[in-house]
Amino acid sequence: MGKIAKISAGHAPRGLIVQISGLLPSLSPAQLRVARFILSDPAEAARRTITDLAAAAETSEATVVRFCRSVGLTGYPQLRIRLAAEAASRIDPPDARVAGGDIPPGADLAQIIATIGFHDARAVAETAEQLDPAVCERVVAAIHAAARIEIYGAGASGLVAADFQRKLHRIGRLAFCFPDGHTALTSAALLGKGDVAVAISHTGRTAEAIGVLALARARGATTVALTNHPRAPIAAAADFVLATAARETTYRTGAMASRLAQFTVVDCLFVGVATRNRARTRRALELTAEPLSATVGRAAAKPDSGSS
Repeated sequence: MGKIAKISAGHAPRGLIVQISGLLPSLSPAQLRVARFILSDPAEAARRTITDLAAAAETSEATVVRFCRSVGLTGYPQLRIRLAAEAASRIDPPDARVAGGDIPPGADLAQIIATIGFHDARAVAETAEQLDPAVCERVVAAIHAAARIEIYGAGASGLVAADFQRKLHRIGRLAFCFPDGHTALTSAALLGKGDVAVAISHTGRTAEAIGVLALARARGATTVALTNHPRAPIAAAADFVLATAARETTYRTGAMASRLAQFTVVDCLFVGVATRNRARTRRALELTAEPLSATVGRAAAKPDSGSS
């Protein structure tokens, strides 16, 4: 086992549908066809025999069994039981036209709003449900004790990284965010034991995020990966892996539902750190609020230059 356990043995497993979605990039082409068929209609997949499912996915029964083991199940009977249970508890979209997260050609704005609203809410809810409190607690403890915290992310993940940095900085934590890959590498090279590096990547395959986290770990820092795919390459460079549960709809790949899911995890970590020392947090928030309030007050009191 690595330096730090990434999964708590006592934590309930992720929802099977969420787990399968997170493992898609790591599956073989044949297993991927099985996964996509299951995700398209879990209830229908649960009703099929292994022979029927293999035929529908254009693969063999042996591949279906290998797929079951890839997602941590002992065999096909367990897969059917889990799928049936999740299908029975699944919440249907409020709009019957919302199906599978896709926004079809010709969709009106009402359908677009219903689809986006439903899947954004589901991403947040499913992320919260499958987060491992024990792992989150250890990440919070590492950040709370850290001399320096560095947070990395590119593109949409960079927005989440910047938000996390600002939140920590607001309560007096020495935190930095480096959206530029070269600057991130030079900063990671200066980290050491007692520091924490957090890399945010929806796919878990962003080369810059992986490189920065690997370098930070080599320097002795505690490393945290926040990704939607817990078996992605970034996990190899992380002491802790925190997984989101976002499934993007058409036109929104890696930019919307994933970002909201990442914000959910970041907010949980931030509040966890903030409550470690409530008096210090309250004082920091008061000190940072004073100059902001004064600035707003002066702006409001300034006379309109165009008035007579």
